[in-house]
Amino acid sequence: MSTIIWTKIDEAPALATYSLLPIVNAFTKVAGVDVELRDISLAGRVLSTFSEYLTDEQKIDNELEYLGTVVQKADGNIIKLPNISASVPQLQDCIAELQAQGYALPAFPEDPQTDEEKAIKEKYSTCLGSAVNPVLREGNSDRRAAVAVKNFAKKNPHKLRAFENPSKAYVSHMEGNGDFFSNEQSVIKDGAGSVTIELNGKCLKELTDIQDKEILDTTFMSKTALRAFLQKTLDEAKANDVLWSLHLKATMMKVSDPIMFGHAVEVYFKDVFSKYGDEFEALGYNSNMGLGDLYKKLENSSKKDEIIAAIEATYATQPPMAMVDSDKGITNLHASNDIIIDASMPVVIRDGGKMWNADGKTQECVAVIPDSTYAMFHQAMVDDCVANGQYDVTTMGSVANVGLMAQKAEEYGSHPTTFEIAEAGVVEVKDENGNVLTSHNVEVGDIWRLARTKDIPIQDWIRLAVERGRLTGSPVVFWLNEKRAHDANIIKKIEEYLPSHDTSGIEILTMNVTDATNYSNKRIREGKDTIAATGNVLRDHLTDMYPILELGTSAKMLSIVPLIAGGGLFETGAGGSAPKHVDQFLEEGHLRWDSLGEFLALAESLRFIAQKNPSADLEAVTAALDIANQAYLDNNKAPSRKCGEPDNKASHFYLAQYWADALASQSVDKVLAEKFAPVAAALKDNEAKIIEELLAVEGKAQDIGGYFHPNDEKAEKAMRPSATLNSIIDAV
Repeated sequence: MSTIIWTKIDEAPALATYSLLPIVNAFTKVAGVDVELRDISLAGRVLSTFSEYLTDEQKIDNELEYLGTVVQKADGNIIKLPNISASVPQLQDCIAELQAQGYALPAFPEDPQTDEEKAIKEKYSTCLGSAVNPVLREGNSDRRAAVAVKNFAKKNPHKLRAFENPSKAYVSHMEGNGDFFSNEQSVIKDGAGSVTIELNGKCLKELTDIQDKEILDTTFMSKTALRAFLQKTLDEAKANDVLWSLHLKATMMKVSDPIMFGHAVEVYFKDVFSKYGDEFEALGYNSNMGLGDLYKKLENSSKKDEIIAAIEATYATQPPMAMVDSDKGITNLHASNDIIIDASMPVVIRDGGKMWNADGKTQECVAVIPDSTYAMFHQAMVDDCVANGQYDVTTMGSVANVGLMAQKAEEYGSHPTTFEIAEAGVVEVKDENGNVLTSHNVEVGDIWRLARTKDIPIQDWIRLAVERGRLTGSPVVFWLNEKRAHDANIIKKIEEYLPSHDTSGIEILTMNVTDATNYSNKRIREGKDTIAATGNVLRDHLTDMYPILELGTSAKMLSIVPLIAGGGLFETGAGGSAPKHVDQFLEEGHLRWDSLGEFLALAESLRFIAQKNPSADLEAVTAALDIANQAYLDNNKAPSRKCGEPDNKASHFYLAQYWADALASQSVDKVLAEKFAPVAAALKDNEAKIIEELLAVEGKAQDIGGYFHPNDEKAEKAMRPSATLNSIIDAV
């Protein structure tokens, strides 16, 4: 029996799993494949991290730690659904829910004073940000649109809104010597050993596992330069009569970006902070937590009404701000996790350079992205559309991605080597012999970071890029800027390792971010495909931007991680965990999450098993799933966004119907054909009844016992409301 591990995660895809997994298991078990659920949700990570506070009945295994061993095995096979990359407010909400459910967890100490509180915060920090991906991504990323999905998008184009002519939309980023890009230093470690990070001679962190030929990057963002830049963008937005919008990634970049977010809050509301700073300090308010947390803290202030009035008065003096929810008055600065750049910037492009304003209308905006390292990509995207107009979904080509991410490559911001500088002076990185590898002069409040990229992942990344170029015939573009310190060292590695590969007939180019964007965009406008070979963080940006423009969503992408040890990690698209989908489900029983990413990942996972353990049963089941996926697209069975129409649960029914029909019709395995003939007949004959039973729950509020930690029995009941469908599937 082969095993596929299916991850239990968060929010919309977690709800979908209650409906989909029983169907998956019914079909895969006949091919000798067991699909096993493992909990790596935010709630699961919290509970396993703080087991000493729980009763024996409440304790759960550390499944993420277990999966960390699976990805090191030659036969490891994991289907990873999108999980929450938790911000502090999300973590706090999760803790509060678990406490209300009877779990005696300690509170999250925002400002720890005692050693115990500091230890608790340190343990909770392991659950923040991109806690899952660094553990599981023991290989590099191959993300692309499946041919069937791309063809469907061309035939059924989603709407891209035209840019105004002339358009006032633009991107603004830091320039000069203040941001991470301009301050970066990079070295290639000569020999294995250790390094220490020191501030004025005092050790901030020691890293003892540095490998030979590992690239070490250090850099910092100037607090003074950042705040000056933010003020400049506000002044320009007001002068240009555009909406001001801030785009960061405070979930993955869990140290650096919340700090930048906090500065934006303080600069936008500078008069309020100037007048009420002492009151905020007395309330224990941290601007990194956003405006929403300030409103919560003000419930304990005698100056609540006065301060709220001052906040409201600010909007008349500043440029209008982008809104997360105009109806509820939730602004771009309410919570750092509300606007995440790799999801928000594609929407800016999709909507013609616009975001929502306070009146609930779209308005042209300036996208404020402080660090120029990745802002250059978004600037080039906006500039391209301003100059050449919107893309044509019916003809545009694709930009696939080969991403360098194995073994925590380029893990900027979500690792323990990012610091908010406590005292002015010099930060030095020294090797085991005391030699200074990098050095920066810093001021109080600057954001300093170190990132690592090991040599073996780089070699594997180059191999994968060449392989994809050969298989597709598309040109491979390495998005690297020789003027950036890290990229210059990556270029050296490419020059060293590329000659060992057969590159005959493959066009391989190296371009900086702006040129690579322009080159790729020119090709997609001509209907041509390109492979972008990028680093880890830029991979995140591209694999949301292009799929959202091409397909309407990044959740429909094939996302395959060939693990260095020989196994496979199959990610269900590049989409997030869709919290708004959950809100709709809880309010009216309708889940609009599209599980196509899971369908496609499952097919690739089964194919991976078949390559190593071929069998007629597995061949038939996999081929039938491919046919079912095509039928799902051809018949447009994706969930409707509207309550009262077929949702995610119905889409799973149709997958089962098409899958059973394909198995009953195939001739590779007659035993399976005979087994599934009555299943296919039952699903067809009872279609009307099943859809009626599924729609019967539409419009009804759902109680699943929790948002972050739902009650499994309640959630399964809510997501499997058709007794007819359940009886057919459970009897397979």
